[in-house]
Amino acid sequence: MKSQAKQKAICIVMDGIGHRENLFGNAVQLANTPNLDLLKKNYPWTLLSASGTSVGLPSNNDMGNSEVGHNALGAGRIYDQGAKLVENAINDGSMFEGDCWQKLSSQVREASSTLHFIGLLSDGNVHSHERHLHQMLKRAKSEKIKRVRIHTILDGRDVGGTTAEIYIKRLEELLHKMCDANFDAKIASGGGRMHITMDRYEADWEMVKRGWQTHVLGEAEHQFKDALTAIEFFRKNHPDKNDQYLPSFCITEDNKSVGTVQDQDAVVLFNFRGDRAIEISQAFSDKDFSQFDRKRFPKTFFAGMMQYDGDLLIPQNYLVSPPAFENTLSQFLVQSGVQQFACSETQKYGHITYFWNGNNSGYIDQAYEKYLQIDSHNVPFDQKPEMKAYEITDALIKSLSSGEFDFGRINLANGDMVGHTGNIKAAIKAVEVVDDCVGKIFQACLKNNTSLMITADHGNADEMYDAKEADHPDWKSLDKKIKPKTSHTLQPVPLIIANSKIDNFQFSSDIDQPNLGHVA
Repeated sequence: MKSQAKQKAICIVMDGIGHRENLFGNAVQLANTPNLDLLKKNYPWTLLSASGTSVGLPSNNDMGNSEVGHNALGAGRIYDQGAKLVENAINDGSMFEGDCWQKLSSQVREASSTLHFIGLLSDGNVHSHERHLHQMLKRAKSEKIKRVRIHTILDGRDVGGTTAEIYIKRLEELLHKMCDANFDAKIASGGGRMHITMDRYEADWEMVKRGWQTHVLGEAEHQFKDALTAIEFFRKNHPDKNDQYLPSFCITEDNKSVGTVQDQDAVVLFNFRGDRAIEISQAFSDKDFSQFDRKRFPKTFFAGMMQYDGDLLIPQNYLVSPPAFENTLSQFLVQSGVQQFACSETQKYGHITYFWNGNNSGYIDQAYEKYLQIDSHNVPFDQKPEMKAYEITDALIKSLSSGEFDFGRINLANGDMVGHTGNIKAAIKAVEVVDDCVGKIFQACLKNNTSLMITADHGNADEMYDAKEADHPDWKSLDKKIKPKTSHTLQPVPLIIANSKIDNFQFSSDIDQPNLGHVA
């Protein structure tokens, strides 16, 4: 089919680069960004809502994130997202009345086995929410399940960097109230989310292996009598590590893990977001698994909070049905015969493919699509804040110059991945690298008569301090120790459109609150 594209276009997603006027802790404003400044001066630009109900989250207090942001960009409209779907299914009871919960509950009762919960323990509401775990624990007790073990993955990324104690204490208090002669529930293991279990896009299977060893086999780097003791030990002995990087640990009694996974047990992965849940799901589900030696493969009933990959059906069992995306932008363009190019580095490759295409992996039609993944560095992101932005930029420009595509999209991960480290100096450098790449791409667009759209999926680098400006009057020196903010923000994101036919272009005034769903 001959392409119907009248003009080529490129969309740059500046991951984690939100808009906030205040300079305090704002790596975006503190960075030297001559290219973005020039584009905003000479071309139309506006702000888009990228958080809360504007992207399908339960409330306007919920930060945007890369999943919902890219879903909205790729779908061209807003769907209720995992957080809201799970919340509704728990509140109306449909999750517990569903076939999946009934099967796992029956298996555990009939076999007198253990129900295990694995997931990110926080209220960040990006990958999970502690409230969902608490409700499932209460339901398990009401259904006369006698033995429960919880495998806590520590956050420090979607919430404050050193907040694990808050969530552990709340969980321990709940367990203390619930446990009795007929209900035995304990925390069994844990570790930081960037150290165990939650790898994505096959960037580091060793993370998943450490998670398997910790949760399933009861073999961890450290052993403690309880989770709070573990956190206290890490605070004292690893003061340079925030929660996401803390080592793995098991809770033991008489030198034995209190919660290894055995045959006939049931396991619930209570994360609702897909990207960092797929690999551990495969380890629990795939008989012909070859990524690492599992040593032991217990026969369990494994269920995800949601189905994390609709194409590959990962996992087979899930508690809540994911959003059903229809007629995404990529599908529309394929049907129109428009050649597409998508590129990012490993850390965000699935965002520009899997999430962009409505949580489906693989191509819609490979005849009209080319996906390119650039391997990420395997070092802390603040040590190399340029990441792979220049390689992605070079690949895009090469493909544009050769006439391979009509519509290209890339993700520059720097603002988000470096922003999550809490290192403001590195985040400023990361933003400057993104600006440099934007400038190179813009010049290539001018040479190739190509429209350029520049936006972001959510904020992050725009708010690097978890403090108030008045408390740190000398903050501009960057020498004073200020508590870093490692999570996303509620800030809007820019949309800049540089178009050769700009004389006839303006933003619509009919939209009350423009959001990411309007970009398509």
